[in-house]
Amino acid sequence: MFSTAITCFLAITTSFSFLFFPSQPKSFYHSLYISSSLSDNVSISHHLQILTRRPHVAGSEANAEAAAYVLSVFNSCSNIKAHITSYGVTLTRPISRSLSLERPSPEPPVTFSLRQEIYDGDPYADVADQVLPTFHAYAKSGTATGPVVYVNYGRVEDYVTLKEMGVNLTGSIVLARYGQIYRGDIVNNAFEAGAAGALLFTDRKDYGGGSGDAKWFPDDKWMPPTGVQVGSVYDTAGDPTTPGWPSTEGCERVPIKEVEKAGYFPLIPSLPISAKDGETIMRAIEGQVANEDWQGDKDAPIYRVGPGPGVVNLSYKGEYVTATIQNVIGIITGAEEPDRFVILGNHRDAWTFGAVDPNSGTAALLEVAQRLEKLQKKGWNPRRTIILCNWDAEEYALIGSTEWVEENREMLASRVVAYLNVDSAVHGAGFRASATPQLDELLKQATQQVQDPDNSSQTIYDSWVGSGNSPVIGRLGGGGSDYAAFVQHIGIPATDMSFGTGYPPYPVYHSMYDDYVWMKKFGDPMFQRHAAAASVWGLVALRLADDEFLPFNYLSYAFELQKSARELENEISDKGISLLPLFKSIEELAKAAAKIDDEKKAMEKAKGSVSTWKNDHSKVRELNDRLMMAERAFTDRDGLSGRPWCKHLIYAPSKHNDYGSKSFPGIDDAIEEAKNLNTTESWHTVQHEVWRISRAIRQASLVLNGKLT
Repeated sequence: MFSTAITCFLAITTSFSFLFFPSQPKSFYHSLYISSSLSDNVSISHHLQILTRRPHVAGSEANAEAAAYVLSVFNSCSNIKAHITSYGVTLTRPISRSLSLERPSPEPPVTFSLRQEIYDGDPYADVADQVLPTFHAYAKSGTATGPVVYVNYGRVEDYVTLKEMGVNLTGSIVLARYGQIYRGDIVNNAFEAGAAGALLFTDRKDYGGGSGDAKWFPDDKWMPPTGVQVGSVYDTAGDPTTPGWPSTEGCERVPIKEVEKAGYFPLIPSLPISAKDGETIMRAIEGQVANEDWQGDKDAPIYRVGPGPGVVNLSYKGEYVTATIQNVIGIITGAEEPDRFVILGNHRDAWTFGAVDPNSGTAALLEVAQRLEKLQKKGWNPRRTIILCNWDAEEYALIGSTEWVEENREMLASRVVAYLNVDSAVHGAGFRASATPQLDELLKQATQQVQDPDNSSQTIYDSWVGSGNSPVIGRLGGGGSDYAAFVQHIGIPATDMSFGTGYPPYPVYHSMYDDYVWMKKFGDPMFQRHAAAASVWGLVALRLADDEFLPFNYLSYAFELQKSARELENEISDKGISLLPLFKSIEELAKAAAKIDDEKKAMEKAKGSVSTWKNDHSKVRELNDRLMMAERAFTDRDGLSGRPWCKHLIYAPSKHNDYGSKSFPGIDDAIEEAKNLNTTESWHTVQHEVWRISRAIRQASLVLNGKLT
């Protein structure tokens, strides 16, 4: 059953603000929250325009101004107690970079400008010089010279293909196209293959419309030929100099030289480049023709793998800077369970203007805050505390959220019900979501209550399902956004959601063209998707904050684990590894999930009978605590082998793709190692990891059962 506040949240508009609703049930307020009006859309548009008027990278004056704006909106809501939590963290900035290409005679050498061009009529031309020069954060400073080898997307399997083709990469400069995997892993994979440097370009096939006839921004949504996707290449989360503890004033810090030795920074220099520059370099590569699925669009030159004869001279010099970052925290204290927290989070910092990434989410967060204030004016108060968090320095290494989680780890681990993340709330049509599995059903129910912003005849859920029987819900093992510290470090149930499907997520990603004009023309012209994102986000939060019994379903979790275990069984069926402990632990989890579900139904039924229900809040609280804490049991204090910060044994990034999500990551890592070594000891390590995850799943079952052995 939906609680009363949910209905209110969805329906709230200024058009009926004259009404007063005394002592309404929670579900009424939840329904009221859902509906959004044009005035909401105008408010969201206004927030976005203010947040994106200047480039605002982490640690900049402009980003501090954006933080002040978020704080002012929170403070304008009488129900929110807001403050800023600051940290002094280690960031990087580019000092100099250069790139040139030597081509066979009679072709002259080329020196690249490495500049993104301002378009005619650009309303932000006057502040374009505030955009940082194109670079990779935490890239290795240095120079590299070598023949170019084209490596497709730079994945492990791409290097296997090159090896089969007999291509020697030693001392080369790889040319990889963006997409498929995390940019830091593209650089790391190049180093492991023997390359001396790496260039990453935004291929027109993926980001430019796929044809030489395609128009680009500002005439269409596609990346202009000189557009460059910047970003971080750091391989873990948080301030590099405070691994595992917060970057508070006067804290211990690891010297940067020791950090560099730890292996989280790339060991070869790299640069991001445009499609135009990438194509110029591609024309200087000869050798074998690349596979068909490695080729560019129909108007591109034939992609060959090399090496050379084109030779690239790459130079990059960066500096480490200590910068102040600011998280903005807003708190709505719960009326009945103030020590139970539902947290909504979005980051604010952007590589450039950030209209999509991340400030579409920031604008939606501010909309949620203002709608919740309207609910309180009509008599609603949350049962549990709602915390609104606007993070800083996410783009560098999820730093703001990670430092806050590390500083508040023990309190968060004992009090947080769930964390609800929205990064880029809107970059197109179509809803998508990821979650830890016990929240799957709640997401489905919430989207069934909100109208599809692109089709008023159906709900978001209807369009999300499409022709299938059930929507596809992703998992939160990747390191792509601020849910990582909550899920992977301390084991908190979480969701992540957005509007915009397909690949790439949006063409002008991390470039200087991700501005308000792009959003207004192509991302969400009427800002209806923003309003819908705020509706779903807030509705899920209200259910978690107001429902007497937490709406968690661990049967979904058991089913998900069983599916993953079967996939694992198919992969290693001939390796002598026993998965019996894993299947047995999952069976125990399913029984515990069914048992607590029956307990909850019995208590709900008893509540409906005045003669039997004694309003025993302690029993409800105890059951909810078991539901809340079961996710923590999937963590291990020692973390994954070689990755101790990642403590969740079910969801963590893939070792060779930080954006990828792997179930049973410890087992997956051990299998990859065993395949390479193929020794008895290495396969024993795989078996050890099977036992390890089996023990964690059994711990979760014991938490759900709530009884000692």
